[in-house]
Amino acid sequence: MNNVLSGVMAVWDYFASNILTQPAYMIGFIVLIGYMLEKKPIYESLAGFLKATIGYMILMVGSGGLVNSFRPILTGLKDRFHLTATVIDPYFGQNAVTDGVMKTFGRSFGDVMILLLIAFVFNIVLVRFSKYTKLRAVFTTGNVQVQQAATGFWILLFAIPSLGRIEVLLVMGVLLGLYWAVGSNMTIKPVQELTDGGGFAVAHQQMFGIALVAWLSDKMQTSSKKKSDVKTKRLEDYELPGFLRIFNENMVATAILMFMFFGIIMVVLGRPYFNELFITSKGATGLAKDGSFFFYILTTSLGFAVNLAILQLGVRTFVGELTESFTGISDTILPNSVPGIDVAATFAFGEQNAVTIGFLFGALGQFLAIGALMLFHSPTIIIAGFIPLFFDNAVFGVIANNRAGAKAAMILPFFSGIIQVVGAALISTWIGMAKYGGYLGMFDWDTVWPIFTVILKYLSYGGIAVVALILILIPQLEYRKDPKNYFLMVEDYEAYKEAKNIKSE
Repeated sequence: MNNVLSGVMAVWDYFASNILTQPAYMIGFIVLIGYMLEKKPIYESLAGFLKATIGYMILMVGSGGLVNSFRPILTGLKDRFHLTATVIDPYFGQNAVTDGVMKTFGRSFGDVMILLLIAFVFNIVLVRFSKYTKLRAVFTTGNVQVQQAATGFWILLFAIPSLGRIEVLLVMGVLLGLYWAVGSNMTIKPVQELTDGGGFAVAHQQMFGIALVAWLSDKMQTSSKKKSDVKTKRLEDYELPGFLRIFNENMVATAILMFMFFGIIMVVLGRPYFNELFITSKGATGLAKDGSFFFYILTTSLGFAVNLAILQLGVRTFVGELTESFTGISDTILPNSVPGIDVAATFAFGEQNAVTIGFLFGALGQFLAIGALMLFHSPTIIIAGFIPLFFDNAVFGVIANNRAGAKAAMILPFFSGIIQVVGAALISTWIGMAKYGGYLGMFDWDTVWPIFTVILKYLSYGGIAVVALILILIPQLEYRKDPKNYFLMVEDYEAYKEAKNIKSE
């Protein structure tokens, strides 16, 4: 029996290390399986695997370029002003768990991968029985799964420390699997409407946030219509006068706005900081001693536009393969389902300037909130991490602009930025992660998970049932709003649109 168990764990470790937690290969693997289930020739299946994998790798180059270029700038604020602070960033959060879970709870970080397995399998089971669960999305973003499993592991150990090792893994595995299935399921409608039937959901760190922004945007749109018959203007509807017309071009607008935004921060940090960064990073992200500071700022800022364009190219390369091949999986193994993928996939749809606007207004909200923490002597000072700063607020800007126009694309990311900082400061201080320098810090983990933590902490074992019940009820309530078209939305989006038009008439 032990030999069988060891063999199963060895296979799982290999799969988890090389496929599940490597999103490019996970997406390629899904495409390969989908095409094989559709009984396509092996050469077409292999070509689909390669195209999807390469496309996702292109996305990761763009995404990684954005993060690696700007993370040192934002964390530099911590070093420049000698702040004892917590960085809100998924990788800083994962490192905090790695560093602190043994010291704080006497538990091994290695259990996180077992927890991830339980959660992933449970997510698939929930979708397999979609007829009863009403859940339609499989969470496939492996790197995000590791980050969330780590933070979820810490939260449950903090909330109910009396749980044994097996109980912790089973309970958090079930709760996390429910969260992945329910959260990604909640994004299906706004993402399908944004992409005109793109055939995927978002599986990331702001899934409840996307659903909330879509709902608030619809409320803002309804309120605007009541006040005036004039059509709400989206960002793409504005034709700027005179020299401002250069902002109508997404790449130009992004470059100029990033130069202004990061230029100010980089000037505040000062040239010596970037000279030191050149030495410590062996030139990868720093400024050589005899280099031009102005052109260093310019190059770094223009790199934002470059990496964003690369990211969007990657999305266009793999999304088509994924959605086409997933039909085979949906028809045979997981009926009425769609893949949940990285939030960056949404950036290739809608108005491109909404990505930049969402990021900038989210950043404004974050920096104001950080200033307030300093002013009121918060025990935890937050440092803005680029991933929540950009990926949360950019998608909120895209969704809000698509549904309610330019005003929503500015207002909602702004308030999101405030919520990210205040929520992260409260939860990371309370559960003790702040002392280890990092917290996940993205929207759902600054809002939904703090609420779940309170329930788990104060209701103990009963809290587990309450959190699970909340998550189970959400898709049931969604289904009851439109039972005739709920599954049609993912089965045949054109038929869904036609049905909704008939209904509205």
